[in-house]
Amino acid sequence: MKDNVTIAASEALKRAEEVLARRFQGYAFAFAAGSIMRGEGKSTSDVDLVVVFDRLDTAWRESFLEDQLPFEAFVHDPETLSWFFENDMALGHPIIIHMVATGHILGRDVEQAKACQTHAQTLLDQGTPPLSATKLDALRYQITDTLADLRDERGVEDMRAITAQLYQPLADLMLLTRGRWSGKGKWIPRLLKAFDEALFDGFDRSFALAMAGDVKQLIEFADAELARTGGAYFHGDRREASQTSRRSRRW
Repeated sequence: MKDNVTIAASEALKRAEEVLARRFQGYAFAFAAGSIMRGEGKSTSDVDLVVVFDRLDTAWRESFLEDQLPFEAFVHDPETLSWFFENDMALGHPIIIHMVATGHILGRDVEQAKACQTHAQTLLDQGTPPLSATKLDALRYQITDTLADLRDERGVEDMRAITAQLYQPLADLMLLTRGRWSGKGKWIPRLLKAFDEALFDGFDRSFALAMAGDVKQLIEFADAELARTGGAYFHGDRREASQTSRRSRRW
């Protein structure tokens, strides 16, 4: 794979136009986004493409290489894209909304693309919807249950696995309950640092110590976040399965 650090945003945009013309004939408009387009590409960075057709039977995502440059395409029509916008908002992780809001516009229907981009930016600016009681309880339960495992005497391998399991829900609790968007993976430290550097430092230091074998600070940090949002939650947790969760008996 080529070193994408040497690929300028202008070159990546040109390559994106070629990919769209070759692989997505008839598309209405698209957005090219990601770290390369921001001038922050690394050796493993890809180009994110949100590709919009006038009408599709179904949306899809695909990853591919073009001349050794990796692309990840999210292919939609306006209705499926709107569904994913709503889904992102419900989850508190505005992944595709951010791609559209920050992406470079490509394609024939520039006016519709601009309207879509303006809508995406408006959603980002509005911030995450209030966290529902059900989702808050689910996060509190997950963190409480994970902390119970972390408090036990266990081998170092178990402790690292449990620590890793705590990272996402604790970040979600910290950000979503403060009215901020959350994210996944590398976006979590970025979002926390941008929101409150001191809060990020406590989070990051706690996890670094826990991964090195000292979980005391992480437990204290997570306990404080639970206390801020209603306290530990285990007794009384109940979640019902969907009415569609049935299959004919096979025994």
